[in-house]
Amino acid sequence: MHEPANVGIIGCGNISGHYLQSERVFGKYIRIAACADARMARARARAAEAAEKGWCKPRACRVSELLADPAIDIVINLTPPQAHFKVAMKALRAGKHVHNEKPLALTMLEARKILGEARARNLRVGCAPDTVLGAGAQTCRKLLDDGAIGAPVAGCAFMMCRGHESWHPDPEFYYKAGGGPMFDMGPYYLTSLVTLLGPVKRVSGAARITFPERTITSEPKKGTRIAVEIPTHLAGVLEFASGPVVTIVTSFDVWFHSMPNIELYGSAGSLSIPDPNGFGGAVRIRRAEGETKDWTDVPLTHGNAGGIRGFGPADMARAISAGRPHRASGELGMHVLEIMVGLHKAARSGRYYEIQNTVERPAPLPAGLKDGELD
Repeated sequence: MHEPANVGIIGCGNISGHYLQSERVFGKYIRIAACADARMARARARAAEAAEKGWCKPRACRVSELLADPAIDIVINLTPPQAHFKVAMKALRAGKHVHNEKPLALTMLEARKILGEARARNLRVGCAPDTVLGAGAQTCRKLLDDGAIGAPVAGCAFMMCRGHESWHPDPEFYYKAGGGPMFDMGPYYLTSLVTLLGPVKRVSGAARITFPERTITSEPKKGTRIAVEIPTHLAGVLEFASGPVVTIVTSFDVWFHSMPNIELYGSAGSLSIPDPNGFGGAVRIRRAEGETKDWTDVPLTHGNAGGIRGFGPADMARAISAGRPHRASGELGMHVLEIMVGLHKAARSGRYYEIQNTVERPAPLPAGLKDGELD
C-alpha cells in the first residue's frame, strides 16, 4: 500500500468532524479522500465543511460508491454501533482495511466474524479508541515500564455523568442495545487499562437501570421520550493476568462527583492517569520514598497531546507499509468488547465471568517523537 493511504469515512455524524481533521496532523500517513453516509445530504455537508475549514478535500459520495472505489485503502467506520458489524464486513469484502469506531461490534460472534474475514483476505482491522496513543497514556506507559511505582497492585477508574440526552442531537442509541455507559465510554477506560497493565483474565460486576425512561432536552428531538433498555450504572472488578485488581464504575445516573479518571497503585507509589477520552492531560505521581511528600506533575514524554482523532488509522497505514503490527488493533478491540460483555453477564448472573480471548499489550510509542510522528 502506498503512503499516504487513501482513507474513506463512512458515517458523517457527530464524531466525523474530528476524524476529518486528522490529515492536518497525520498527512504523512493518510489522506482523507472521501466521505459517505446513508443520507447523502449529510455527506455533502461534511465534505463542504472540511474543505471550507482547510482540514482536507474529500469527495462526498454514496456508501456503495466509496466501497467500489479501488483507490480507497482504509475505511473508517463511524456508523452507529448497531451498524458496525454490517459496514465492516462490507468494507472487508470490498478489499478495504477497516478501522471501526468503538465498540468493535455488539457481540463476540460479530467480532470473531470481522476478524476472521480480515484474516481470510489478508486485511487489517483496527478499533477505536486511539487516545491511548496520545502523550498522556504513553507517558504513563513509560512510567510503568520504567518501574516508577514499582509493581502494579491495584487501581480504580470512574466515568460518571448524567447521560447524553441534554446535549446530543440524536441520543436514543445510548439507551438501547450496544449503548449504556459501559459500551459508550467504557472502551476508553478499558483500552487504556489493558494498554498499561495487559489483558484481563476475569471480571465480576453489578448493574442497574435507575431511570426506566429518559426525556430528550436537546434539539432537534426535544421532548421525545426514550425507553431505557440497557443498564445505566455498572460497577465492576477487573482481575488482570499480570496480577492487579482494578475497580471500574461507569454511570449515566450521576449528577456530580469528585472521583479520579484512573489511578493505579503500585508497590512503590501511585500514578494518576489523565482522562482517557483525551490525548494529553496531566500525569501525576506520588512515590512512597523521595523528597516530595505530595503528588508531583510529570512532564509529558511523548508528542501528540492534541485532540485530533485518526491516530489509529494513521498507525495502521504506517504499520502496513512497515510490516509491523498496528497498535489500535481489532484484537485489542475484541478483548475490550469481551470485558464489557463479561461485566454485563456477570451482573446478570451474579457470578464471575472468565475472559476467553486474550491479547498482547500493544507496543509503546518511542518517547520524544514530534506531533504527527509514529516511529
